Amino acid sequence: MPIFAYKCQGCSHHFDLLVHASTIPTCPECQGKNLEKQLTGFAVGGAGGGMNFSDPGSCGSCGDPRGPGACSMN
Repeated sequence: MPIFAYKCQGCSHHFDLLVHASTIPTCPECQGKNLEKQLTGFAVGGAGGGMNFSDPGSCGSCGDPRGPGACSMN
């Protein structure tokens, strides 16, 4: 079940909501239904950290963590 961020158009309240497939979200402050979904970030990676964007990645053939061209398969 995804968590969405909303802004109520009626009272300008910002909130996050865990949304089920059949859920019709309402504002927890005024019970308004005129909501605007907000742009949010997302997590990448597993527990204990995210992706390191400075890492060059694996070579693509064998998965050598030293980066492209580092393994003996090339």
